[in-house]
Amino acid sequence: MTKPRVIVGPAPLKAVTAAYAPALTAAGVEWFYPARHAQMTEPELAAQLPGCVASLTGSEPYTRAVIAAAAEKGLRVLARAGVGYDNIDLAAATDHGIAVTYAPGTNHDAVGEQALLMMLALLKKLVAQNEQIRGGAWPRKSYRSLRGLTVGVVGLGRTGKAVALRAKAFDVTVVATEPVPDHDFVRHHGVRLVTFEELLAVSDIVTMHVPLKADTRHMIDAAALQKMKPSALLVNAARGGVVDEPALYEALKAGRLAGAGLDVFETEPPGANPLLTLDNVVATAHTAGIDERAIFDMGRVAAEAIQRLLAGDWPADWVVNPEVKDRFFAR
Repeated sequence: MTKPRVIVGPAPLKAVTAAYAPALTAAGVEWFYPARHAQMTEPELAAQLPGCVASLTGSEPYTRAVIAAAAEKGLRVLARAGVGYDNIDLAAATDHGIAVTYAPGTNHDAVGEQALLMMLALLKKLVAQNEQIRGGAWPRKSYRSLRGLTVGVVGLGRTGKAVALRAKAFDVTVVATEPVPDHDFVRHHGVRLVTFEELLAVSDIVTMHVPLKADTRHMIDAAALQKMKPSALLVNAARGGVVDEPALYEALKAGRLAGAGLDVFETEPPGANPLLTLDNVVATAHTAGIDERAIFDMGRVAAEAIQRLLAGDWPADWVVNPEVKDRFFAR
């Protein structure tokens, strides 16, 4: 008898099989990797899915068309190895009775570390120093300090808290905006809650940690950038869509903003993005949340979600479309 199949989509997971092998083995499924060891395009993804009962997914484009075709061929679970799931058409998955899960609490510390890395790299001009020294120069001069600055955290969920804790260790003032704040955390760690507009005005560094939704898309636009200090830095390790990239480019090029650290882009890979021509931009390849420890934990939780769902259990804390429960079990 042929075993149900599960595709393991994210390329980094191939190196940490031990994270998800136990749960997938216990689920009695056969898992496989995509034909191409890179993020798949929509046609490539669609070609891999027929016969899959579940997908342990990364950032692959699960559009309505892809989901509809895969659902007809037996797809029941989309288990995201991460905390963001804007690459998945959630409404389409729900329409087809597919359970979508995520892996909360697995990569916030990794993102927190990278956000601080970007702040320091920008303040100390780390990339430029490295390039100049390799070119024979010796750029020995003073650079900006992090201590004493004000760091504005936009979104004080798990990741925002991880950034705030690390920033406080550098003797900074932390302000934050958050619609549903954890008041105990705020009081205990000396974080000041402010409006978004005040945060933009007072912060020396603005760091983004919000999900991509209708009300956060292009949250950082030309108007928001105009409210920031010319000496300020912007760090985005959330989703590319929360920043209006053309507006950011114009602000950076004109000197209305000092620099930006970008782990995410509206289109990934970003290709010939004008932001990458600027020497006051530090970029990474959407890697903030996938350090070795985080990728292991994300793969484990995603695989356990698949195992539990296929066994008839309902991991309520991990399912992001709970309204699909009755239809899921009726399939």
